[in-house]
Amino acid sequence: MVAKVRERLAVSKQAAQKYDVGRFNFLKLNEVKVRKLYQIKFPNRFVALENLNDSEDINRAWENIKENIKTSTKESLVLHELKQHKTWFDEECLGFSDQRKQAKVQWVQDPNQGNVDNLNNVRREASRHFKGEKRNEYLKAKIDELETNSKINIRDLYRGFNDFKRGYQPRTNVVKDEKGDLITNICLTCCLLGMF
Repeated sequence: MVAKVRERLAVSKQAAQKYDVGRFNFLKLNEVKVRKLYQIKFPNRFVALENLNDSEDINRAWENIKENIKTSTKESLVLHELKQHKTWFDEECLGFSDQRKQAKVQWVQDPNQGNVDNLNNVRREASRHFKGEKRNEYLKAKIDELETNSKINIRDLYRGFNDFKRGYQPRTNVVKDEKGDLITNICLTCCLLGMF
């Protein structure tokens, strides 16, 4: 008996990003204090570069410029923090999760209709609570974003208000004819081939 074995090694994206060079959080530039600090530190670093002579190596000059940019950015901006998931998961959510586990254990030990109904009810309540917590966290983040935009960019503030008023609008892909009317009852391939 002969068999061919093929092994494939894959590196997950998270492991690859772990060793990646830290990225700066440029959203901090929206804050007035941080922006002013950056505007002061950035030009001050380049004053020293003005005294460079023309005979200096271009690669060394570029390294100096790059280091000055990195240093001034590190001093005024912080590194971009990795996204923290499930910040909404609190002690109450942990309680719902434990209830769900206990109901499932009861159902596995004794799979009668009462335990099935209990498991479904507990799952429904836990899911409802988790969705509510996620929605609250999302709304808090949006309100903070709108508050930031109200100080910086009024146009983004009004866009945010309009998004809240309209709610979620799914994108619709429609086909229109030369007059601008929607084509609904005609075969789409016929329209695309020009047979219409």
